[in-house]
Amino acid sequence: MPNSAALVDLLIDNIGQLCIIPAYDGGPQRGPRLGDLAPVEHAALAVHMGRIAAAGPRDEVRRAYTGRDTLDAGGRLVTPGLVDPHTHLVWAGDRAEEFEQRLQGKTYMEIAAAGGGINRTVRLTRAASRADLIAQTRPRLERMLRCGTTTVEVKTGYGLETAAEITMLDAIADLNASQPLDLIPTFLGGHDIPPEYAGQADAYVDLLVNEMIPAVAEWKARRWPGPLYCDVFCEKGVFDVAQTRRILEAGLRAGLTPRLHADEFVSLGGVALATELNAASVDHLLATTPDDVARLAGSRTVAVLLPATPFGLGIPNTAPARELAAAGAAVALATDCNPGTAWCESLPFILALATRALRLTPAQALAAATINAAFAVERGDRIGSLEPGKMADAVIWDAPDYRHLSYRFGANLAQVVIKGGQV
Repeated sequence: MPNSAALVDLLIDNIGQLCIIPAYDGGPQRGPRLGDLAPVEHAALAVHMGRIAAAGPRDEVRRAYTGRDTLDAGGRLVTPGLVDPHTHLVWAGDRAEEFEQRLQGKTYMEIAAAGGGINRTVRLTRAASRADLIAQTRPRLERMLRCGTTTVEVKTGYGLETAAEITMLDAIADLNASQPLDLIPTFLGGHDIPPEYAGQADAYVDLLVNEMIPAVAEWKARRWPGPLYCDVFCEKGVFDVAQTRRILEAGLRAGLTPRLHADEFVSLGGVALATELNAASVDHLLATTPDDVARLAGSRTVAVLLPATPFGLGIPNTAPARELAAAGAAVALATDCNPGTAWCESLPFILALATRALRLTPAQALAAATINAAFAVERGDRIGSLEPGKMADAVIWDAPDYRHLSYRFGANLAQVVIKGGQV
């Protein structure tokens, strides 16, 4: 009999355990469904034209498909590519001395008040050219890719003036076009109040609303055909809720979808604002109240937790991860990779932190860093799981099953990373 198997570009064969990690009713995994990995033992994965053609038991996939190329997984674990929905990846310089100062007893806010913190990185980033920013950022992206990350949200926010913020956006767009990871840009002009506006927060908000956001909207029309986000650091000593609302509503009028930093140190009401404005995500949430947990559970806004940040600051991780999960909120994980508090390019390390500090299960943590993280950047219909039709972003791990990804830490278990069907 002639072979009736369909020809595909790539067949990943001999998979020991395949974690498909499906979407839940077309959305993120919630409540008791969080951690539904849909594991298949002794599996195979068929890839054609950069997308998943089939994922399932090895015998079934091999009967239906044959590959132009075959990749032997060697009985190892295969998962979707990891998705990082919150990073500050483009910056110049470092803040190693501030890390040392914190170890000596100074707080994050004390360092910021003395001219350090975000504004130190602002000075260095403003002085850097676009080529400098690209050259400093590219190795960070390469390390992320080697650790199994295939899609990354990247914020501006170290320019805090129109020209410098546009330079950061240009750097993100150039990097997106010149390396394998998909980058998702976010305008974070509301990251801090720049030194030239010290004591004049409302005046800086005026600049954001009247000059910077229109310039970003023009940049989007010229350079970025996909979604573009607008984020604000809503926190004591930075932007209050009224100022945050002004910025995000101006962004909405310009076609920018809201995101929000909230409750990192103090609960000001940022979560309520995020859910009211239907923000794609609200992130940090160390000081989030039970009322806000309930708000998130009843909304489409994804709660993005950043366990590397309290780890980097040396403070307790008080994000109510288990309460959010139990209430039915959509919970995602991210690195918060930045030069001040969390220079971390490894999402597998975030899985290790999430299972220990946040008490998520290994399955919940993996779902939070794949399918739920994909919905946090509004790409859950395309990435984050190995369902047929989605982008063929996958990782072969040097591990027998998914639990090892959070059980083990300090070494990189990613053996082969596949992005859009390309090894």
